[in-house]
Parts: sequence; C-alpha cells; structure tokens
Amino acid sequence: MKRCPRCGQTYSDAAINFCLEDGELLAYLADDAPRPLPGERPQGFMDDSPTVVLNKPRDTNQMDREVHSPPAPWQSQSPVYGDQQVGMNMYDQTRNQTLPYIALSLGLASVVLVCCQGGIWLGLPAVVIGVLGMRNAEKDPNQYTGRGMAVAGMVLGIVTFLASLIFLIFG
Repeated sequence: MKRCPRCGQTYSDAAINFCLEDGELLAYLADDAPRPLPGERPQGFMDDSPTVVLNKPRDTNQMDREVHSPPAPWQSQSPVYGDQQVGMNMYDQTRNQTLPYIALSLGLASVVLVCCQGGIWLGLPAVVIGVLGMRNAEKDPNQYTGRGMAVAGMVLGIVTFLASLIFLIFG
C-alpha cells in the first residue's frame, strides 16, 4: 500500500505513484515497501541506460609551451585624411535650434496660463525670442534651423498676449 504524505489518502494499487487528490508523490507504508533481492537493484532505480564515456581530457604540460611576446597595444584602424585640419570635427555638426525651442515652449506655456495673464509675461517673450530665432534661421541656414518652430512660438505668443490683454481690460 502507498500513502500520500500531504493528505493521508491510501492507495492499494501498486501502479499509482502520485496522489489523485493533490498530485503529491506517494510513499510506501513501512511494511509494504518492496525489498530487492541480494545483488538486485532496488525498484524505482531507473539506470537502464549504459554509461557513456566521452573523450578523455587532454593532458597539458605547461613546460612544453612556446613563450610568445605580449600582444601589441591596440591602435585605431580608422583612416586618416590628409587635408583634415587640427581641431576640426570630421562629422557634420547639428544645426542650432535653441531659440525656436524656447519660443515654442514659452508660447505653449502662455496658452496654458492665459487665464492667469500668462500671455503678458510668457507670450511677449515668446514673440521676441521667436523673432530672434527666425532671423537666425534666415540669416545663416547652415548653422541655425527651426524657423517653423519660431513662427509657431511667435503666433502663440501674439494670440495669448492679446487674449490676456482682453481678459485684463474687460475681466
């Protein structure tokens, strides 16, 4: 007979190895456990496959090794161009968009704070900085960009400035 150690259910069928209630591994009761004959493996010992011996490990003798010089220090394999000036970057520099970003940010913030007269103290600076960013982008397009953002910041600044003035006068 076998018994489940978790729930205590007993089974008389020797072919059942797991409890049908909770799935726990069944254990033989003390006097019902099968006893192997002398020279026989115990039941449940599943070693029917033969032992496979793989290649023997290689014997290494450290004294017979050749001594090599240490590797050379790493050197860059990048090509060197003959006409490159000292201090000049080989890559294209990104064009500056700082003023248009600031103008657009101030314009958006003035839209959010238009009810608190944000158009006066955020919209007006958005207009001024937007004009400066637009002039930079028109004057030197290789160095400056973001004309559209500067125009958007200017428009938002003008609209919120006028709306704040209307709220201030009539509110």
